[in-house]
Amino acid sequence: MKSPMLLWRELTQELGEWCRVSTSRDIKTASARVKDEGLSFLTITLPSFAKDFELSLERGKVENDVFLSFKKNGSLPAFLQGFSSLVFDRRTGVLLDSPNIDAIRAIRQLTLLFSKILLPCEQHRIDAAFSEWVKCEQEVRERQGHGDYRSFRRITSLLFGSVFSVMDKRVYDGDIFPKHGPGATADYLVGNQKFTQTTWPERLEPYFPYGNMVLPNWSYADQLAEVDFLEPGAELPVRVISVPKTMKTPRIIAIEPTAMQYAQQAILAVFRDAIKGTLLDGFIGLDDQTPNQRLAKQGSSKGDLATLDLSEASDRVSHESVMHLLAKHRHLREAVRASRSRTACLPSGKVIPLAKFASMGSALCFPMEAATFLVAVFVGIEQDLGHPLTRRDIESYAGRVRIFGDDIIVPVDHVRSVISSLEQFGLKVNVRKSFWKGKFRESCGKEYYDGTDVSIVRARRRIPSSRKDVQEIVSTVSLRNQLFNVGYEKSVDRLDGKMLKLLGHFPVVGESSPVLGRISRDSINPDSRLIDSIPKVKGWIIRPVIPVNEISDWPALRKCLALMEQGRSDALATSSDHLRRSGRPRVVDIKLGMGYSGS
Repeated sequence: MKSPMLLWRELTQELGEWCRVSTSRDIKTASARVKDEGLSFLTITLPSFAKDFELSLERGKVENDVFLSFKKNGSLPAFLQGFSSLVFDRRTGVLLDSPNIDAIRAIRQLTLLFSKILLPCEQHRIDAAFSEWVKCEQEVRERQGHGDYRSFRRITSLLFGSVFSVMDKRVYDGDIFPKHGPGATADYLVGNQKFTQTTWPERLEPYFPYGNMVLPNWSYADQLAEVDFLEPGAELPVRVISVPKTMKTPRIIAIEPTAMQYAQQAILAVFRDAIKGTLLDGFIGLDDQTPNQRLAKQGSSKGDLATLDLSEASDRVSHESVMHLLAKHRHLREAVRASRSRTACLPSGKVIPLAKFASMGSALCFPMEAATFLVAVFVGIEQDLGHPLTRRDIESYAGRVRIFGDDIIVPVDHVRSVISSLEQFGLKVNVRKSFWKGKFRESCGKEYYDGTDVSIVRARRRIPSSRKDVQEIVSTVSLRNQLFNVGYEKSVDRLDGKMLKLLGHFPVVGESSPVLGRISRDSINPDSRLIDSIPKVKGWIIRPVIPVNEISDWPALRKCLALMEQGRSDALATSSDHLRRSGRPRVVDIKLGMGYSGS
């Protein structure tokens, strides 16, 4: 199991047995191509095969413009043809009347197993991703002033009028509570260091005054003399970086300055509170993906709902669109504008002005893009209906329209008009990942065909070769248990042998156990024993190493007050070390010991 190819081979043989097809030629072909092309065959070429397969399911036929990097045998690619011939007619390429669901799942599993493994991209791919980011920014800038926002603003009032009014009043009253996020910042402050801010953008002051937002109270006003209030031209830009996504392309994000992220979190909290329990709660998801997944299942079964995916979603939401969204709520609009970073620093050191509202990394990116997408969707529905929407019309679409990030659910009847509307506002629909014609749907990490779950398990890291490969060990244990849950027992047995040899202790555990182990269907755990009336097992336990990040004096007081404002006073009682250690663990270790065996 020293290479991903060995796991792929084991899984291919097992899925072949499931579907009663021969896989010897597939394994031979994959082994030869991995030898010639390296891991990119598993991480780039096979995922492209999966996209072509899903597109063919959508079209109802395998056409000549797909599977171009594979030899054809009849109308189908020779590779994995044992499986694909259970889905499509080998001679004509037409989708069978009753395609084999297990074969659909098997093809997706084998071609997407390593699609999102965390391995470094080649530099030319990283460079290309940054170039695309800059190109996208230029396109957003060129569209400024050319959009027709009349319908957009009216539908915004129907959807968000009362919610934005509540938010507007809270901003005006100063009833907002900022907080620091756990992530990186453009000024390299981490953990507790974020509470010692000594720079503050001047334009935050009207709605996020330093004295209220950073100091514990005004008795510490003398600290204001130590603060560098920055004029707009002196503000720190967001720091544009790449983070791993796939071997084909990295994800480009923008790291916000501490002060901006702090203020953005305050608006985000107000947004969450304002939509809770309202009609919008049924249209927009901020945390729970399951409603999107349920609707995708329904769409695959009944054919009434489409799943749309956007390319470069957050990077194509313009500042102009968000300002139109908030146009009638001055205080909210200006607070959002104040907390938005205006410039970005590229890896080259070049600083450019931003026309987009925000890239991934801003706390307001997710809610503002969701609101923009929702309005654009209803603009498209209105255009299709041919008459102005009413509040009652909008209410009738509850359970048929849903937004979570760039995953969009809309009625099939309106799909083309909705796509046209999204593009009207500068957004780009990824037609190869959008589905409405066939019986395949995908949304928020779940995929369905004709109402049946055909979701797959993905390897996130390489198989470990040493006990020092802690993150790989944790990831492989998770992979093993996911494979077990979907019934791939032979592949699981092979992983069990590898992990037992590597770790020495790889006990049976329950789902809730903190011990790295293997879940099982047995009602009795042979590895568990009672210690002080608690069932425990011996095994390796994850031990995150929280970095030392000590604060004292007024920053420490401010943190304690912030935890109380957020309703997290329990953190004060249970973590006396929180003023000395904080931030995301920079390293993760494992320690052999006795731990709760789980349930």
